[in-house]
Amino acid sequence: MTVKQISVFVENKIGNLAEVTKVLADAGISLHAISLADTKNFGVLRVIVDDSYNAATTLKEQGYIFSITPVLAVAVPDEPGGLYRILTLLGDHNINLEYLYDCNIRKSDCAYMIFKLEKPEEAIEVLTKHQVRLLCQEDFK
Repeated sequence: MTVKQISVFVENKIGNLAEVTKVLADAGISLHAISLADTKNFGVLRVIVDDSYNAATTLKEQGYIFSITPVLAVAVPDEPGGLYRILTLLGDHNINLEYLYDCNIRKSDCAYMIFKLEKPEEAIEVLTKHQVRLLCQEDFK
């Protein structure tokens, strides 16, 4: 019940982020979630795409350094307290959230967010038990 996040290391220079997104676009890959964390010299571009195999192959062919990490795509009720409820469930079960970011897929009255968790298997069990909907890789196609 996880999705594949691709983290690409990008030198922090003008035009480099545009170049990575062009490489993916030219390969026909759609970005459904994107996050960029930077330092003075490098950034980590995190993406969820419609075709992770094609994205990884393309990035490798173009010489990019990247990794693939399993993350959860969580349906967060689009209402006051929706995110709070889910974060409280995780905290109550001693599951640490390392980071999160928004996803641009809207399939219902929920917002979708990407969660990187310390204990993803336990999080899946807890969230499923409490009727929190999780997306799978196929939902991004």
